[in-house]
Amino acid sequence: MFQKVVWITGASTGIGFELAKAFAKSGYIIIATARRKSRLVSLVSEIRFAGHEAYAFVCDVSSERSVISTRKKILEKCKSIDVLVNNAGVTVFKSFIDTKTYDYDNVLDTNLRGSFLTSKAVLPVMIKRKKGHIINIVSTAANTVFTESAVYSASKAGLLAMANVLRAEMRKCNVRISNVFPGATDTPMWSPLTRQKYSRRMMTPKEVADIVVQIANQPKKIVMEDVVIRPIKGDL
Repeated sequence: MFQKVVWITGASTGIGFELAKAFAKSGYIIIATARRKSRLVSLVSEIRFAGHEAYAFVCDVSSERSVISTRKKILEKCKSIDVLVNNAGVTVFKSFIDTKTYDYDNVLDTNLRGSFLTSKAVLPVMIKRKKGHIINIVSTAANTVFTESAVYSASKAGLLAMANVLRAEMRKCNVRISNVFPGATDTPMWSPLTRQKYSRRMMTPKEVADIVVQIANQPKKIVMEDVVIRPIKGDL
């Protein structure tokens, strides 16, 4: 049976970690990337122990050289990239006035530039094969105001705008672009204090990951364009 290859960025923790396991259970070959190797090794070991195929590569999505090198390794190993999940993301919880230029650069470079570079890397493969799927883990912060999240919101709003234009350009190429907007999810992105206080209200990374796999597994004539996922009690 033909197995699709999924490249998941930011796979060392949180939603990305669960995405890798969920896609593996659904029959995909997993390419897990992140900046930290140790968590990737344990993730791939867990997936392989369950009888699935998985590979880990260290990749800094903000570096064009790193992204291009990673694409080369994936294609050498698996020959194709069928699905890209742009999941890598960072944030800072600071007021606008307290946000440093370094914070801005780090968040925008990872969340927006990173998705730009990885999408650019996989699109030639997808366009040539006239099929493929890019799934962007955006955030409800892209279109909802959360104080102390100005640069994070800007990065996600930028990703949304970029992805919407890309979707319009890729329709003729049969390449699907999906945007997923998770609300509060219990991941290390939040402070330990916030997680302790609100974890019961938050969604789990696994719950979000399972929905993303459903988005990827829709019939080839269908694209789920924008999917909002929120805790039943709403935003924090």
